[in-house]
Amino acid sequence: MKTSKVGEVMTSEVIRARRETPFKDVAQLLARHRISGLPVVDADDKVLGVISETDLMHRQAAKAKRDRGGRFRLPALRRKARIAATKARALTAGQLMSTPAITVHPEQRVADAARVMERHHIERLPVVDEEDRLIGIATRRDLLRVFLRTDEEIRQEIIDEVLTRAMCLPPHTVIVSVHDGTATLEGRLERRSDIPLVVQLTWRVDGVVGVMNSLTFRIDDTRPPEKHPSRRVAHHWLPER
Repeated sequence: MKTSKVGEVMTSEVIRARRETPFKDVAQLLARHRISGLPVVDADDKVLGVISETDLMHRQAAKAKRDRGGRFRLPALRRKARIAATKARALTAGQLMSTPAITVHPEQRVADAARVMERHHIERLPVVDEEDRLIGIATRRDLLRVFLRTDEEIRQEIIDEVLTRAMCLPPHTVIVSVHDGTATLEGRLERRSDIPLVVQLTWRVDGVVGVMNSLTFRIDDTRPPEKHPSRRVAHHWLPER
């Protein structure tokens, strides 16, 4: 079953900055290449952090607030105040970047990378090799291309790749329906232990965003077999004559 990897959708030509890149040059890079963020790397191309348009906006907003003599009064905002103050004084990419950088590897699944983006509320993920060197960038747009599939395409792949090829199930054993990327599985399998496997493989199909499991089973092979007490055979001894 084919599953899209990050390395298949990432952009290999990456606009990057060094720790010492001036703030103004970073802003110019974003504007010139019409991108909303870029990674910051060291001399070995290892990712140190990431700069986004949001970082630049925070820098300008914090600088304006500092110039007006504004202060963060709530104790809960002290940490944010320190970060904002640092960004307000930022002159280089190293001072402006957000750290640590959240990265992915090219062999990771696109669906997993998308969940990382959603969890951390970020728009891009630097892609690194086994030595953590930058080899590409994956944006939300890159990942979304994989999910732009019709429900019928997803349904057919579940039937062909999961049920027929991987599980070797007879036709119509499982009825599959897909609506807005959510797959519903209905039917009766021979063994109970096959149900989580079918669900797991369905999740791995590109474009699936949810799985509704309505599968039943004929034999519960997840329970240990019942032990029956051994039968004792009675021996009758006849007295010798």
